Amino acid sequence: MSEKHKLLLFMIPFYLITLPLFLLIFSSLPLHQFSELSVLPPLPSQTQFPNFGPSSEGTICPPSGALTCDENQAVLKVYMYDLPPEFHFGLLKWKGNGNETWPTVNDPRHISPYLGGLFLQHGIEYWLTLDLLASNVPSVVRSCSAVRVGNSSEADIIFVPFFSSLSYNLYPRPLGKAKHALDQILQEKLVQYLFGQDLWKRHGGKDHLIVAHHPNSMAYSRKKLASAMFVLADFGRYRAKVANIEKDIIAPYKHVVRSIPNGQSAQFDQRSILAYFKGTIYRKDGGAIRQELYNLLKYEEDVHFTFGSYGKVGINKANAGMAISKFCLHIAGDTPASNRLFDAIATRCVPVIISDEIELPFEDVLDYSEFCVFVHASDAIKPGYLLNLLRGIEVDDWTKMWVRLQEIAPHFEYHYPSWPDDAVDMVWKAVSRKVPSLRLQLNRKNRYSRSQPTSSLSTTVSRIKHH
Repeated sequence: MSEKHKLLLFMIPFYLITLPLFLLIFSSLPLHQFSELSVLPPLPSQTQFPNFGPSSEGTICPPSGALTCDENQAVLKVYMYDLPPEFHFGLLKWKGNGNETWPTVNDPRHISPYLGGLFLQHGIEYWLTLDLLASNVPSVVRSCSAVRVGNSSEADIIFVPFFSSLSYNLYPRPLGKAKHALDQILQEKLVQYLFGQDLWKRHGGKDHLIVAHHPNSMAYSRKKLASAMFVLADFGRYRAKVANIEKDIIAPYKHVVRSIPNGQSAQFDQRSILAYFKGTIYRKDGGAIRQELYNLLKYEEDVHFTFGSYGKVGINKANAGMAISKFCLHIAGDTPASNRLFDAIATRCVPVIISDEIELPFEDVLDYSEFCVFVHASDAIKPGYLLNLLRGIEVDDWTKMWVRLQEIAPHFEYHYPSWPDDAVDMVWKAVSRKVPSLRLQLNRKNRYSRSQPTSSLSTTVSRIKHH
């Protein structure tokens, strides 16, 4: 046998071993090296299923079958775009059959769960979309403030079902060697889609509703879509021309601590801690006050003011601590608002709001001074001021606020299906209260629409003049 044949026989086993290994390694390479949109990383393991029906955490409990939706009785008629799933439930890895756009909402098993942990606090987009889908399903018992209509001419508002907060939370940075983050790509595609719609062109987007609850969501497109009505957490990272209280809605965070039922909420004498704060202390901009207050209060015996983590253990500790505290401090951070206020409400701990620029949900129908204590930042950092104020509040006055907390707490609970006057229902009602002023604005703009020449007529007139 020649040396050449011997070498060939020797190499055959080598190729038989190495070739499969090579194919295995090659097949495992991330596809996003070849395409920015071809592969998405796996979702975090924490998920949160919708709150289906009454539970121990809610105080509103409509009897089964007690609610039937009558489109004519709804305070808000909503037309919703059928955006592709990549803008909404596709971000939760939902895959429909064939060309399905939406999941089946009458069976909890067919609804993709939202992500848990801190992701959950900005999930308003999810709850509102589910509620609109359910409004067309007779078997789903829900509140009927808003109904989805199939004819846009009947609608008070046009809803854009983009899960913008989830998009930012999942994909804020480019994947692999991609030039752009998937969040940015989706925003650019959304803008292109909306600008091509006759519904948007009709009023310049003024009658459109877009949820952008995370302070960093819609960062690439908010200026382009500023004519629309936004659902936000606050205005901390928005210019006044882009977002303001006249045209936009402030929605509550979804609290991350466990809600304490009214019957289990501790009274004044059962709460051993005067004031409670647990969280990030060193913040920038308006949040610098946290460090000043920490230095003032850290050695006070009846004050709990410490660093905190966002993990499960940290949240459980915060839950326990707030439940035995008379007052819970809501101090401005990087933005004026946070879920700390709504955690306080959930644990029936009287909130102390030290955030001068904060905007509050549903304040046109709720008087927060009945269940919160407001303190100017400039006063709070005066030595002794805050503690003297809190220690001076009588038991009867605190109890009145505590009782009022129990009454209003259901307004800040998100449910699926929605309940009367829960957070979902309250957001829809807040939108409905914006509709009259919006309609007035649009009608005034249309005053001279009939007497203004159309573009084609203007062109003809111009040609005649120049002929």
